[in-house]
Amino acid sequence: MDDEVRDAIDDVAIRRLHAAYADTVTRRVWPEFIDQFVPDALVRIDTVTNPAIELVGPVAVGNFIGSALERFEFFEFTILNAHIALCTGGDVDAAQGRLYICELRQEAGTHEWTNAYGVYRDDYRRVEGRWLFARRSYQSLARTGGEVFPFPRAFEFDE
Repeated sequence: MDDEVRDAIDDVAIRRLHAAYADTVTRRVWPEFIDQFVPDALVRIDTVTNPAIELVGPVAVGNFIGSALERFEFFEFTILNAHIALCTGGDVDAAQGRLYICELRQEAGTHEWTNAYGVYRDDYRRVEGRWLFARRSYQSLARTGGEVFPFPRAFEFDE
């Protein structure tokens, strides 16, 4: 298979991983994370207004997100855009990406609608022919009410 065809196939596979993640979060079906992350994946979450936290593994990630979403009677995770760099460090089984997202949310009780925007800086690893999240780092970019945060400089690729 030539490089362009392999790159196209890998790009689609990683975008499918993004879509599976968004679907899992929207439906709140945390056990599905097991098929999306390497077992020891490191996930860093920085909402800017609270101290950053680090989680290890898909179960810890699902537990954290599940707790955070309990206050919403409606929550939809939407993908706005993504940039993927394949073959990072010369390794055909490694890739990196930035994933831009918006959360559409309605608070339980008050029914107040809010949006939150953010960006993920991801490391992907191909394991047994499937692309998985190996490391994720999230930072909030803006929220309803006018809060806007600087773009994280550390979110460049290691290419």
